[in-house]
Amino acid sequence: MKTHCWVRASASDFTGPLPQPRSGHTAVNIGKSKIVFFGGLVDKKFLNDVIVYDIDNNMWFEPECTGCGSDGKVGPSPRAFHVAVAIDCHMFVFGGRSGGTRLGDFWVLDTDIWQWSELTSFGDLPSSRDFAAASAIGNRKIVMYGGWDGKKWLSDVYVLDTISLEWMELSVSGTIPPPRCGHSATMIEKRLLIYGGRGGGGPIMGDLWALKGLIEEENEAPGWTQLKLPGQSPSPRCGHTIASGGPYLLLFGGHGTGGWLSRYDIYHNDCVVLDRVSVQWKRLPTSNEPPAARAYHSMNSIGSRYLLFGGFDGKSTYGDLWWLVPEDDPIAKRLPAPSSGVVPERNTTMGGKESQRYGSAVSELQKRLEVSNLLSNPQRIMDEVEDKELLQLASRVHSEQAVSNLQAVQALREHWMKSAPQSIKLQELSPLLRDYQRLITRHHIGKDGSNLELVDSGFPGKDAFHFYHVKSATQLRLNEISNLLAEYKELLSSTNIDRHYV
Repeated sequence: MKTHCWVRASASDFTGPLPQPRSGHTAVNIGKSKIVFFGGLVDKKFLNDVIVYDIDNNMWFEPECTGCGSDGKVGPSPRAFHVAVAIDCHMFVFGGRSGGTRLGDFWVLDTDIWQWSELTSFGDLPSSRDFAAASAIGNRKIVMYGGWDGKKWLSDVYVLDTISLEWMELSVSGTIPPPRCGHSATMIEKRLLIYGGRGGGGPIMGDLWALKGLIEEENEAPGWTQLKLPGQSPSPRCGHTIASGGPYLLLFGGHGTGGWLSRYDIYHNDCVVLDRVSVQWKRLPTSNEPPAARAYHSMNSIGSRYLLFGGFDGKSTYGDLWWLVPEDDPIAKRLPAPSSGVVPERNTTMGGKESQRYGSAVSELQKRLEVSNLLSNPQRIMDEVEDKELLQLASRVHSEQAVSNLQAVQALREHWMKSAPQSIKLQELSPLLRDYQRLITRHHIGKDGSNLELVDSGFPGKDAFHFYHVKSATQLRLNEISNLLAEYKELLSSTNIDRHYV
């Protein structure tokens, strides 16, 4: 599997106006020529705009659509968390949410002439719902699974014939998956794969299921099978995306929970691949830092590239665009050197004033410090011997030969203990931040449980850590390095780390 890298898209990559920030939108590939984005949510405002990325011309545009519904207005009403599926040049849209209302209307957009049609369908009509998931079966049918109807989580399966516009509820015998919403659904050859989601009672799931019996010619009885695949499976999550690229399914992002006695939100930015050849989970090797963690974004495959757009992280709505490309892709050559040390700017903040194209990095950091539940999952902090970047740096610092890895790490820690902030090199920041978080996890959370507090806790006698929740060294400003180093030195002094490792 090729190593990939993340490249933030710049305005020079495209012509035309870029889409405004949003989450809960849909983005479907129409053949190999374009991606059609529809709807979403920003600043509590539901959207119903259509934005198109013309792949061949690297151009964004907003088509002037026609076609009114029963309310006399063009196109579907504003919504988010709906489903959208492409069949040839048509984008079918069902359900979603507008405010506190779940929707059950059904639309199609002809992307050749940009005309909406509200459809009257027949058969077993699905109930109004949001957070469902759907996928195309060949070039005629659509399968939809699950969702939330406002009262209960769903585990029903509906198949739509896009020619006759007839819905059929699939009768499935045997074991069925627990009801859920916020999951993903992807057709792979003759099976529908669903992963994750939030289930009845609220737990977030990490299970993978396959549904057979969707292809008429196979004459199979519909049935679910839970798949427990080998490899590095993703953590439980909802609001993630799965994009198909060649022999791989690429899972990115999503929302999960962590904690023991008290639960807190976690947003992910990892890439996990389901290899269809070896039939196992793998971590996609990437050579640089990923975009900020998020859920309810979109991720589309364009040849060997993937395009990430939007999403939400519990506080902010994103409008950034990112390429995920193989290292030998020409676009990878313009990767900036890791020298900025500046907090990446957010595009807009939920619940604030009118959304802006680029938010304030300083105010965003301050808002992060006010949220005590944005802690990284301490169970995911890697050990010293697994931290290759730390070990490589330690081997360069330790001049003696034939020492153990842990002795080299201790030498690096002693080097940092003696270092002034201005002497810390930029390539040291990532290993330093991870070691800082590692010490907190091992010697404070593990020992004191819930005693970990952020700086704004205001509780006297508690340990305060400013940078435990920071997910990437690229989120640090240059003037924060001195504070990070000071807290790190205090941690080393208080944990007697030298006796533990030498």
